[in-house]
Amino acid sequence: MNINDFYNFKKGKERFSMITCYDYTFARIIAEADIDCVLVGDSLAMVMYGYGSTIKATMDMMKMHTRAVKNGIKNKKMIIADMPFMSFRTDKYTAAKNASELVMAGADAVKLEGVDGHEDVVEYIIKSGIPVMGHLGLTPQYIKLFGGYSIRGRDKKAAQKIMNDALRLERLGCFSIVIECVPEILASEITKKIKIPTIGIGSGRETDGQVLVLQDMLGLFPDPPSFVKQYLNLSNDVKLALNRYTKEIKGR
Repeated sequence: MNINDFYNFKKGKERFSMITCYDYTFARIIAEADIDCVLVGDSLAMVMYGYGSTIKATMDMMKMHTRAVKNGIKNKKMIIADMPFMSFRTDKYTAAKNASELVMAGADAVKLEGVDGHEDVVEYIIKSGIPVMGHLGLTPQYIKLFGGYSIRGRDKKAAQKIMNDALRLERLGCFSIVIECVPEILASEITKKIKIPTIGIGSGRETDGQVLVLQDMLGLFPDPPSFVKQYLNLSNDVKLALNRYTKEIKGR
């Protein structure tokens, strides 16, 4: 899958799937599954390191985990890597350098949160030859400003702001936009309004694609968001296996 496939999915009104991945072992499994594309998300700060938010993710973390995922995925799926907190907010040259390091680590594209104050950065990275995925709605890197994880775009003014930002990202050249935790009607309106694909997470059924955190949907991470459908309860299965293993050792 490449960015042209994103446009073709949108044009053909065909839904597509994206899942997060942070390590080689799961990447090998995903490489053989029907998943369309992979996000090495800055959510790894929470899932893999136990931090309370994504803002603890660093460029070194993102590069290391992108390499691991690339080693497992090979060239079987498109890989998008998150640009971590503040890695694209200093100047466009530093941002482009950081984006290029993620590409050298194995990413096919990068994802940036928000748009206010870094329009020139988005445009510069794209003109440097690196595809950019946008991210609007609940943008976790702004969690200290938001004061918590909550649905964005509930009132008319906030909804219009998100719509306008989506149009700005499209004009700047983004090939797709993640829309996180907004009302379904707003996600649907944005999806109809813009020509590039939308990818929903906690934003209803009407986006062009969907993304979830792998550990959330597999039942491996405690207290997943309320919108997550858990397809397995691997946490319990793993504990049962470990207990059985221990019992057999003690029983010789």
